[in-house]
Amino acid sequence: MGQNFLKLMTTPAVGRAQAQYYGRAQTAAGAPERDRLGEDETDFISRRDSFYMATVTETGWPYIQHRGGKPGFLRVLSPTRLAFADYKGNRQLVSTGNLAATERVALFLMDYPQRARLKILGHARVEDARQHPELVAQFAEAEVRRNVERLFFIEVVSFDWNCPQYITPRYTAAEIEEAVAPLKKRVAELEAQLKARS
Repeated sequence: MGQNFLKLMTTPAVGRAQAQYYGRAQTAAGAPERDRLGEDETDFISRRDSFYMATVTETGWPYIQHRGGKPGFLRVLSPTRLAFADYKGNRQLVSTGNLAATERVALFLMDYPQRARLKILGHARVEDARQHPELVAQFAEAEVRRNVERLFFIEVVSFDWNCPQYITPRYTAAEIEEAVAPLKKRVAELEAQLKARS
């Protein structure tokens, strides 16, 4: 866990809840102002094909949106900076509007097969893709560049790894196909042998 994450999340109300249930509140004395992503975080992020992004409306409501793409579409630009291309969608622009009012953002990245999750807190800014074609070319695959409307840049403030408890393993169609490929091959071999004997 990034030490700054604990410092930011342990508000007075959270501390009181921790004390009520566990007898004491957690502290993060000496936490840095910003946690830096390390090798483990960078590798994990580069292998994700989706994540959830939370913002807050001007009226205080949390809003969560899914983002997806090819593995690595969420780019690690440095230990404290992320970026991704955002595509045409339902035209509501709730996340974009929320970030114009308050730049705070939380990302939630899951690896269901490995039962791992990474939470990232940061400050985000949104850029109009029409004004930055060079960045669209950098952050989006050629076949989807025409669908990019915005570019998100996130200054990482902190992160936290959660425990794997209660994460149900789930697999993508590609992961299942890879796992059963040897079985399909063996079935085809056995069917060929049976056919040859008849």
